[in-house]
Amino acid sequence: MSGAAVKRTPFFKILVANRGEIALRVMRTARRLGYGVVAVYSDADRDALHVREADQAVRIGEALPAQSYLRIDAIIAAAGASGAGAVHPGYGFLAENEDLARACRDAGLVFIGPSPEAIRVMGNKAGAKDIMREAGVPCVPGYQGADQGDAVMLGEARAIGFPVMIKAVAGGGGRGMRLVADAATFPDALRSARSEAQGAFGDPTVILERAIVDPRHIEIQIFGDRHGNAIHLGERDCSVQRRHQKLIEEAPSPAVTPELRARMGAVAVQAVKAIGYEGAGTLEFLLDREGHFYFMEMNTRLQVEHPVTEAITGLDLVELQLRVASGEPLGVRQEDITFSGHAIEVRLCSEDAGHDFMPQSGTMALWQMPENIRVEHALQSGSEIPPFYDSMIAKVISHGATRDEARGKLICGLEQVAAFGVTTNQGFLIDCLRHPVFAKGEATTAFVGANRDVLLAPRADRAADVALAALLLYVTNPHAPRWQRGRSLAATFPLGLRIDLGHGVQEIEILRERDGSYVAARDGDRYGFEIDEFGEDTIRFRRNGLMESARFLRDGDRLHVLHRGAALSARDLTLAGPESATAAGGDGKVRAAMNGRVVAVLVKAGDTVKAGQPVMTLEAMKMEHVHTAGVAGTVAAIDVAEGEQVTTGKIVVEIEAAA
Repeated sequence: MSGAAVKRTPFFKILVANRGEIALRVMRTARRLGYGVVAVYSDADRDALHVREADQAVRIGEALPAQSYLRIDAIIAAAGASGAGAVHPGYGFLAENEDLARACRDAGLVFIGPSPEAIRVMGNKAGAKDIMREAGVPCVPGYQGADQGDAVMLGEARAIGFPVMIKAVAGGGGRGMRLVADAATFPDALRSARSEAQGAFGDPTVILERAIVDPRHIEIQIFGDRHGNAIHLGERDCSVQRRHQKLIEEAPSPAVTPELRARMGAVAVQAVKAIGYEGAGTLEFLLDREGHFYFMEMNTRLQVEHPVTEAITGLDLVELQLRVASGEPLGVRQEDITFSGHAIEVRLCSEDAGHDFMPQSGTMALWQMPENIRVEHALQSGSEIPPFYDSMIAKVISHGATRDEARGKLICGLEQVAAFGVTTNQGFLIDCLRHPVFAKGEATTAFVGANRDVLLAPRADRAADVALAALLLYVTNPHAPRWQRGRSLAATFPLGLRIDLGHGVQEIEILRERDGSYVAARDGDRYGFEIDEFGEDTIRFRRNGLMESARFLRDGDRLHVLHRGAALSARDLTLAGPESATAAGGDGKVRAAMNGRVVAVLVKAGDTVKAGQPVMTLEAMKMEHVHTAGVAGTVAAIDVAEGEQVTTGKIVVEIEAAA
């Protein structure tokens, strides 16, 4: 295409139609290139960091914050009000929405992404697979027909053969995706997938695919421009997942040879050239044990995991997006792309890995990130983690000359993360990185499931952690004698403590010896501590001849501790009365396990239920969570309605236990 025939689309101010660390990431590059930046926000994000960091910010949401960022009319109006000439959708919410791309075009705004036609063709899983088949690219066998009737879907699933994957035709991120083992569980899984897809993407349509056993999840990063150029930037391995959502990504993949990389990259470039694709995109494949790859879908946007590609190529992918959107050529040829070293990224999420990765919300009392490693985040101490959005709160990225070096740097970086007040998956990520299977580069999509018991097992020295927490509760108690170095002439008496680390109440005694040391006694075991230094938020101590240190934060009757990369939260119950109710529902009352929205009430008053039977589905942080009966009996009352927003601990269903 000649330069004279290419339409340039200059812009000088960019509205970022996203939130949090995604918005900040885009703003950082935009500012470096001299663009003004505009933020949008829901009521829940009024005081968020991305709002304060922008040149201007426009409110677009009210009662349902999660839906606010999906309001195309509000985004277009915000661009007009702020004088922005371009809209960057980030890499969530509306990033793959053809209606937003078309609305921008109609309003005379530059959409920093592919055309609405390309999004429609390649952003739809079913349509993209048809194009790939015509191009001779192997695809996973499945069904992507227009007839979405329950009977038809079940029949097609039987024809494909179980196990099958149900996938939302729009969007990604594991939403609207279910692995179904047999025909008996298919109807419930189909309903749940449709409901989740409707809530996340506004489209309940799904496709079916044969489930390939223990594959690698490999994706190829591509870029195209309006001058007819297209390149690939190598692959990323995104195999470590939970709930079909990625947790750890790396580049290059330990399973991809240079020859395989060239073949997969050529296929990806050929596909995007065929449709005249402009901007960033990612083609996702499953790689089986024999080295055969199958196309799954294309994400017509920048990916969450793009920093690992930036690390090994030295390119700023947001900069490439902005240059392409303004009509400039890519400025880099395939032969110019070189790969240096290895990079790994982990997604730090506000979730409780030990309780089925249940999302968590609340106030982040202390938030401090390591300074010697790349961290993408939008939080600070005191930030509120709302229940309306994805549970990912930060990305931590390392780069090294070798994979082992990158892995070691990432483990050290994660061990320094101080995230107190909201439970995160910090310790789980460290355990994943340390696991021999991951260390050898052999992790597949089955990694978390196959090693779940080991990855979620209590730490071997958990009893010592309990003792350390008790010691810190004792020495940080404002009514306790202040710690002083050296011997004590005062008589010492043991002090009994009752503490809760989230998994039951522990009884423990603390005694200060005359030599200045402390002893924590529990269940006949004694743990000796010598305190060398005791500051406002750090303690240095010796135990069994080993000197160690820990970070801590005392917040009323709660204590947060970071020790050896594991974050602990302890509550002092010594003066508290007994708690009568149980969140597990053993008293017949089913309580909401998190803040969220009721999407389905599965029983009605008078129904007879069994213990463990699903009774309600709650949506939180874009995922559905089924709540079950704690006891067998009769449903006495339904205390919520579908669509209602509930808070953690609210009684949603009451069951009268069977005699």
